[in-house]
Amino acid sequence: MSRNNLIPKPITEYDLRLLRVFKSVVENGGFSAAESELGVSRSTISVHMGNLESRMKLKLCLRGRQGFTLTEAGQVVYHACTDLFDSLNDFSLLVRSLNSELSGELVILCADQLDGSKQKSLAKVVNQIHQRAPKINLVLDGGSIDFIEKSLLKDKAHIGLFPNYKPVDGLEYSPAFRETMYLCCARGHPLYDVVDDGFDESRLASYAAIHPGLDVDQGGRKQLQKLKLEAKAYQFDTRKTLILSAMYIGYLPLSYIKHELESGEIKQIHPAQYHYEFTQSLVSKKTPREQAKVTLVKEIFSSLFIFD
Repeated sequence: MSRNNLIPKPITEYDLRLLRVFKSVVENGGFSAAESELGVSRSTISVHMGNLESRMKLKLCLRGRQGFTLTEAGQVVYHACTDLFDSLNDFSLLVRSLNSELSGELVILCADQLDGSKQKSLAKVVNQIHQRAPKINLVLDGGSIDFIEKSLLKDKAHIGLFPNYKPVDGLEYSPAFRETMYLCCARGHPLYDVVDDGFDESRLASYAAIHPGLDVDQGGRKQLQKLKLEAKAYQFDTRKTLILSAMYIGYLPLSYIKHELESGEIKQIHPAQYHYEFTQSLVSKKTPREQAKVTLVKEIFSSLFIFD
């Protein structure tokens, strides 16, 4: 591709406008489909595309009975165009992050449902975020560990809350809170009426048990090796549902079964012997795009949350 075929430098605002139209057309799969997103008619889009091709002296796309397709040059220009707008967005975020007053979205993602005490602790964090950065638009949501890890690495999220049994390169972890997990069964299960003094460990492996759905630390692995793992439930609430069926035994923290323990619906199985430690971590990217936001959340968590 010769220099004469390129858009003259410097790129003008009009060039950027035409490239945005081109990008929308490609991502929507044609002129007609891009009408709604761009808010202009198909004929106007056609004029813009013609002007862009004239300015670049390149044929970017083909339209016909077979539909909309990019030429080889169009594919190259589209990828370069995507990189260009990503860079512009990165620049805007960088400048915004240098401002003494934080603004824009702050995304915190949790892998587990939060029990009452942790909800209250996190509510205090949210309060402090708004006290210290009132222009922040907070996004608090959930997702799988894999989804949160990818979101952090791609700078789509600032902070994650999840176990760190398999640390990922590029992320850093700080202990947020630790809970003890206890082996449990529900009323109606054969082990429910067995007293601790008369417990026979050899019977344990004869009953269906629940795998937590992710790798756990060494202490937890030793406990799980004693069980007959026939079901899987990562979320605490779904795991509790399986246990309440009286068909499975499994590990849960006390905070999630307090009511059921008091009512007798669930019982701990020999708690002095069958337990292990579960740790949730505060996770962030090692080199986040918006460092100031991540630092703010870490500072607030360290003062309000339960760090070990």
